Parts: sequence; C-alpha cells; structure tokens
Amino acid sequence: MSETATTSPATLRSFWLDLPREGRMLLSIVVVQFLGTGLVLPFLVVYLHEIRGFSLGDVGLLIGLGPLMGFLAVGPGGAVIDKYGARVVMLFTMCLEVVADVALTFASALPIAVIAVVLQGIAFGVEWPAVQSLIATIVPSGLRQRYFGVNFTLLNLGIGLGGVVGGLVVDVHHPITFQAIYVADALSFLPAIFLLSVPLRHLAGRPVHDGEPPPAETYLQVMRRPGVRMVMLLSFVSSYVGYSQLNAGTQAFAREVGRISTRGLGFAYACNTLVIVLLQLVVLRRIEGRRRTRVIMVMSLIWAVAWLLLGTSGLLPGTFGATVLVASCASVFAVGETLMQPTIPALVNDLAPDHLRGRYNALSTAAFSLAAIVAPMIAGWLIGNGDGAAYIAQLVLGCGAVVVVATYLERRLPAGVNGVPPDQPVDTAATVSA
Repeated sequence: MSETATTSPATLRSFWLDLPREGRMLLSIVVVQFLGTGLVLPFLVVYLHEIRGFSLGDVGLLIGLGPLMGFLAVGPGGAVIDKYGARVVMLFTMCLEVVADVALTFASALPIAVIAVVLQGIAFGVEWPAVQSLIATIVPSGLRQRYFGVNFTLLNLGIGLGGVVGGLVVDVHHPITFQAIYVADALSFLPAIFLLSVPLRHLAGRPVHDGEPPPAETYLQVMRRPGVRMVMLLSFVSSYVGYSQLNAGTQAFAREVGRISTRGLGFAYACNTLVIVLLQLVVLRRIEGRRRTRVIMVMSLIWAVAWLLLGTSGLLPGTFGATVLVASCASVFAVGETLMQPTIPALVNDLAPDHLRGRYNALSTAAFSLAAIVAPMIAGWLIGNGDGAAYIAQLVLGCGAVVVVATYLERRLPAGVNGVPPDQPVDTAATVSA
C-alpha cells in the first residue's frame, strides 16, 4: 500500500501547492473535457429518436448496450492497466470516444449507432479504472481524497456549463445543431490526448520494480484478499441506491408518478449540479481526517432523506409542489454525492497494492456498472406496475444496508486506509480481515 503523505491544512491553495506538477496538469483540463460531455449528455434520446428516427424501443436497447459493454470490458481492462500502465489505456479509450462521437454524428443507420454505442461503452468501462489508477500513481495518499473531490467539482462544473450551452444550441428543426455538439464533444478530448501524449508521456501509470515484479493475480485471487469483498459490496450497494437511481429511477418516478414537466426535471438536475459545485470544496475541509466509513454512513442517511422527498412528490402529482420536491430530492442527493466521491475512490486506492491497482479499480468500476444495469430494470418494473411506494421503500432500506456494510467494514480497515491520520488515535482494528 502507498504511504500516507503529510499534507498542509486542508485549504484549496495548500492543496494546489502540495500537488505534484502532473496532478495539477491533469486537473487543468477536467472542465474542458467534461464540457463536451455536458453538451451531449441530456440529448442522446432526443437525437436518436427525433433526429435519426430510431424507434424508442431501439433507442432503449442502444442506451442499455453501453453500460453492458462497459461491464464486459472492465475486467480485461484492469489487467491491461496493471500490465501496460494507465496512461496508455487512457489514451486508447479517449481515442475510442472520439471515434464514437464521429460515428454518432453521422449515425443515419442503426448499425452505425450500434457501433458508436459499443465503442463508447467499452471506453467508459475501461477509462474510469485507468483514470483512478493514474491519479493514485501520481497523487500521494494523503492528497487523494481532496484530489478526487476537487476533480468531481470540476467535472460537474464542466457538465453543467455544457448542458446550458447545449440547451441553447440544439434545435430539433435543425439536425445540424445536434451534429455540431457531437463534433464538439469529440474535440473536447483532444487537450487530454495531447497532455498524455506529450507533457505527461513519461508517466507509466504502473509501478516500476527494481527487481522481479510480484506475480500477477487473477480477479478471483484479488477478491480473496482481505477487505476486498466488503469494499466491492459497499461500492455495489451505494451505487444501486445512488447514481443508478438518479440516472434512471428518478426520471421515471418524477414523470410517471410525480407528473412533473421535462422543464421541471431539467431544473432539478441543474440544482443537483449547482449544489455540488458550491459545496464540494467546503465538504472536503469538513471530512478531512475523518473515518471514510463514517462519512459514507452519513451519505447514506442523506440519500434516504432525498428518496423520501422524491416519494412525497408522488402525493402531489402534476403540481408545482411536486416539482419543488423533485428538485429538493436532487439537491439533497447532491450533498451526499459530495461525501461519496472523495471517499470511496480514495478508500479503494489506499487499500490496493501498487501492482494490482488496475484490478482493484476495475472491480470497483464493475460493481458500480452492475448496479447501473440492475437498477433501471427494477425501477422500471416497480414504477411501471404502479408500485411507486415500494420503489421508494426499497431505496430507503438500501440506504440502511449501506450503513450496515460500512459499519462492518470499519472494524476491519487499517486507520490509514480509512482516512485517519497516522498520529490520530483510533479504536478500530489495525489489520484488515476478510
């Protein structure tokens, strides 16, 4: 495991000064890269259905195909990261994303759209563990939690700005406006490709061994390592009651049960992004030095409140009050996001040995991806059958399950992995057990 670095007080300025040059360079392009993502993210269904004329059934299959391909690709991707390095894998995935965007720009036939979505899914599935592994290679352990939090803030800022610009640009009566945003998304990857190809070409993103490298391990062997199974279970459950629902079930519940308008739904997501941008840096200072498992417990309680707010919107269907409640749900959920994003990635990477970092991040990504595949099916079945109350109830119970898993895990993590400074006394076990 990586050593925990001693850092300055948790201010943005001290964080920036403590960061290695490579870390500052990576952060400098996040907004630009995700500005392109924000341009296209809200409009994929509209583009494929209303502009390209594909049926909603085909569009639904296309949207589900991406996460499935990512889930299938993440396992081999983790092994490739450990063998060849995260930087090379990131370059490859970004090139795939450029090709996918160009294909979508000219996706006049369904097979072209399928190819684009497959490439996009593979890229998304492999890029996340590659990014996490590269960050963990560059950024000392003591700075990782803050790095992941700041990165998440910039990511959301880029997506939010892109969404606003995209909403102003696209027009269903002018298909070329949709093609333009996909070209812009492709171009948004070029700064990162240049950065990784030229200024940061010296980075491997994998450990360099003086002697014989440690033997490679299969995923089954990695899963048998102490603490890994519980961390992956935590990733799955938190993803199921978290992002997987925000991106699928929330929209279905708000439209079918709360009966709010698409404009109201867009307002709710804008509130979500705004809260993250405003609060993430403040939250980072508050959670510095605290047990990550405790932070995750608080996150799950906040999300339970968010889902209760969403459920209450169903009592006021079609009203302004329902819109306010859905927006409140998205805003409260965002507070939980500011707790999650700095903690779970840092926990995974502090637990991982250097030579297995790609596999650890791949397993964590696979857990999140599996939840993203399962959650929409369960949400669609419950909401589609008029069981909105049961849908909300299982989410609240799921938040309780996160607390249980985090409590169990806390007693089995070393203090440093759990985010506690070395000089701070702890009452938890100092060794990881299965």
